[in-house]
Amino acid sequence: MTDKKMLRAELKRRRAEFVVAIPGNMRALLFNRPPAAIADLVPQGAVISTFHEMPGEPPASNYGRWFAERGHSIALPWLAARGAPMLFREWANPFANDGLVSDPYQALQPPADAPLLVPDVMFCPLLGFTSRGGRIGYGAGFYDRWLAAHRPSLAIGLAWDCQLEEAIPLEPHDQSLDLVVTQTRVYGPFA
Repeated sequence: MTDKKMLRAELKRRRAEFVVAIPGNMRALLFNRPPAAIADLVPQGAVISTFHEMPGEPPASNYGRWFAERGHSIALPWLAARGAPMLFREWANPFANDGLVSDPYQALQPPADAPLLVPDVMFCPLLGFTSRGGRIGYGAGFYDRWLAAHRPSLAIGLAWDCQLEEAIPLEPHDQSLDLVVTQTRVYGPFA
């Protein structure tokens, strides 16, 4: 079985090399809006969760802006402290970051007084994914725990093509995704 710590390091390296090789003018065009096949699956009025991307991650905040323009409430993950349960709070203005604060891992999140929301559709960060919807994240288990307890109608991973990895060692607590979107294709939906 592949060691998850070593696999995470390899996937981070692979992703960093891939992203650096994308010309800046081309990178600005990627992940600007969800593919029509994904947008058509999202019910009107659904609460959408994205994530404020860290270096190397696909620009998920673009999806937040796109769905906000169509009248959806947008939520971002929110952590009170390291190891605390992940919640979701409203991102009141996805067109500006000035109302966001750093979470314990230095990602941007809404302030503690932003309304709590429960996502109907989640766009999830990841380090690697399988062509059948398996996912490996950063190792803290936040998304696995949330998905196990509050499964939304859709859980969609956002990734670069280079993050496809069939040798992910999946464990019983690992939660699968319904779809994965990369810059070139959509994987799924999975049964």
